[in-house]
Amino acid sequence: MATWNFDQLKHHILICNGSTCMRNGAEEVTQSIRGEISRKKLDNMIHTSRTRCNGRCQDKCVIVQYPEGIWYKQFQPNDSSAFVDALYEGVSFDQKVSHYYKDSKFQRTNNTKKGVFKK
Repeated sequence: MATWNFDQLKHHILICNGSTCMRNGAEEVTQSIRGEISRKKLDNMIHTSRTRCNGRCQDKCVIVQYPEGIWYKQFQPNDSSAFVDALYEGVSFDQKVSHYYKDSKFQRTNNTKKGVFKK
């Protein structure tokens, strides 16, 4: 198993590979994002990790961008190029579902289901 050098890392992308997202294209999203990162030679700047369910199944496919804590919904493989470009350029990407702030509050975009509390 490799041990990556993260000295130049700026973004960590968590890609939901839970069952609902997988049935709705998560593998293609994962490969597309990773392909764009590789093609643009940004492997040292952007790291990806597959996750299991992130609990936002109705928003499939879900990705989360850290350290900003931005969640994206309805991500499609053809969004990958613009998304990776936005990360590199430090600009916003349109499909933000919510943003986690340091005061532990989420700010949701319009038409985003609030969801249920975990018990």
